Amino acid sequence: MTKPYDLQSLIGTEIGVSRWITVDQARIDAFAEITEDRQFIHIDPVAAKATPFGGTIAHGFLTLSLASAMSYDAVKPLEGVVMGVNYGFDKLRFLAPVPAGSKVRGRFKLLSAEDKGGGRWLLKHELTVEIEGADKPALIAEWLGMQMVAGG
Repeated sequence: MTKPYDLQSLIGTEIGVSRWITVDQARIDAFAEITEDRQFIHIDPVAAKATPFGGTIAHGFLTLSLASAMSYDAVKPLEGVVMGVNYGFDKLRFLAPVPAGSKVRGRFKLLSAEDKGGGRWLLKHELTVEIEGADKPALIAEWLGMQMVAGG
């Protein structure tokens, strides 16, 4: 675990890489149902084959939603952390489609760490979601998270 006062030395460095996560058609279909986004490029392999994608692709928001699991794999919580909360994004771009059956993983770089007082630390990470075997990432984001540290 990182001590809050050590954060400044980590700014600008890659702090972790997640495991590969498979984005198969079953996961895409389940996401389509729960979000009610049933566009054919996600759930109809026959119709999607006739598009420039050549088959079904994951929803951009499905890929983004995997960021939490990637973060649990790759980013160590601060020493004494009580909880962390999602604080939003300063930037988010979907750069390449994720074909059904692909594997993705997240790379995390610490961009900033701001002591907000009262044991609250606002952390900004650059998240790059890679697609196994692809030249271009699926997405890149500047992700904000607030960590609350006991005794702060």
